[in-house]
Amino acid sequence: MAGGTDVHEPFDINADTLREECGVFGILGHEDASALTALGLHALQHRGQEAAGIVTVDNEQFRAERHLGLVGDHFSDAETIERLSGKAAVGHVRYSTTGETILRNVQPLFAELDGGGIAVCHNGNFTNALTLRRQLIRDGAICQSTSDSEVVLQLVARSRKGKIVERFIDAITQMEGAYSLVALTSKKLIGARDPLGIRPLVLGDLNGAPILASETCALDIIGAKFIREVENGEVIVCTTTGIESFFPFGKRPARPCIFEYIYFSRPDSVVGGRSVYDVRREMGRQLARESNVEADVIVPVPDSGVPAAIGFSQESGVPFELGIIRNHYVGRTFIEPTQQIRALGVKMKHSANRAQIEGKRVVLVDDSLVRGTTSVKIVQMIREAGAKEVHFRLASPPIKYSDYYGIDTPVREKLLAAKYGLEEMRAYIGADTLAFLSVDGIYKAMGYEGRDDANPQFTDHCFTGDYPTPLTDLSEDQDFVSPPRLVEVG
Repeated sequence: MAGGTDVHEPFDINADTLREECGVFGILGHEDASALTALGLHALQHRGQEAAGIVTVDNEQFRAERHLGLVGDHFSDAETIERLSGKAAVGHVRYSTTGETILRNVQPLFAELDGGGIAVCHNGNFTNALTLRRQLIRDGAICQSTSDSEVVLQLVARSRKGKIVERFIDAITQMEGAYSLVALTSKKLIGARDPLGIRPLVLGDLNGAPILASETCALDIIGAKFIREVENGEVIVCTTTGIESFFPFGKRPARPCIFEYIYFSRPDSVVGGRSVYDVRREMGRQLARESNVEADVIVPVPDSGVPAAIGFSQESGVPFELGIIRNHYVGRTFIEPTQQIRALGVKMKHSANRAQIEGKRVVLVDDSLVRGTTSVKIVQMIREAGAKEVHFRLASPPIKYSDYYGIDTPVREKLLAAKYGLEEMRAYIGADTLAFLSVDGIYKAMGYEGRDDANPQFTDHCFTGDYPTPLTDLSEDQDFVSPPRLVEVG
């Protein structure tokens, strides 16, 4: 299910990185609901840069704005915010892991139901959505998007339960996989987190207005107070009179996604009571304990490798320097992807700081290794800048397995660590030495003695192959042909 893209995908110089999932935000009972939601989405922009949307409600009248592109491109002017009137709003930033990047897939998704309208935002991936979608279509459902998130709306609409919260719970109890959901009705703000808490969701408050968001950084930007994390398996219902919680799945141990700490969450966020920045720095410390090497300088691959590189430097005593300078104004390029342009792609984003590299033994620190294609170019760039030696260190274990919970990893055959051993990977990227943080090491950085194999503390399937939920759509036969899909051309 992961990795749905347009047929004609532009050349993306970031294609060797893990892709962020999505970000969700909701607020109830505030005069500036749409403006605050736009600000919250700005803070969550790192979780998705392909599209953004906001839905508000005012006296049971819903208003929606959905656009392809960045939040700031569409939700920064007063005119747009004024159109989105109402004291309640939900918003979403999208990176597509299922469904094409087209306007009808942009969330929040909205439906007019028997009991009134409902808008839904989703972060994660349902691992049985294709199976359920197939049955819904056979039963006569009319699907308006190619997103797995629409299945939730279809199930809510068809539920025989009475109240909207009961229908919402009825729907999500049929879903498998990873999700944080934020839904808005005319009177309620509803949040839900999957039974294992794989995807994050927090509860905040701004002068009495409850807020639901993917990360605490979205609360910080608007001056809201962090109340608590939404628990794994919890459905939280906010109204103007109070907050109520339901636990339709019963209580069970949480297994949040380890990649929220390694890569996805913003460094200034707090996840599971831990500072993401502090955890990443400690991963670098642990990496240095496991794989230190004689060197002159520690250089991060910006920006995600910076905290780990600082930790590596502090533990090893080797100086930290910004040996690579990142151009923050380069994202996708729509230049025809000739071989020459592909060769220049990494240099458009990263430049070697020769004065800090030339003649030195360099340790490059990055958060993870996916296909390895960008790492090859970065190692080459450091050598061309005059490095005497180049040692590559990764602050996470080798990624050997694909993800089906909202991270857009390549198919397993394209993951470097799934194809090659350590020495083969080292030779491929051209480094003098290569080392990864061990699985136990990443748990030690999180404050544990190691991984509890009987009851793992985190969802870490990309490293271990231990998928914590059923993967129904993968086990289904592959003879299902999707119905013809509308291609939007203007």
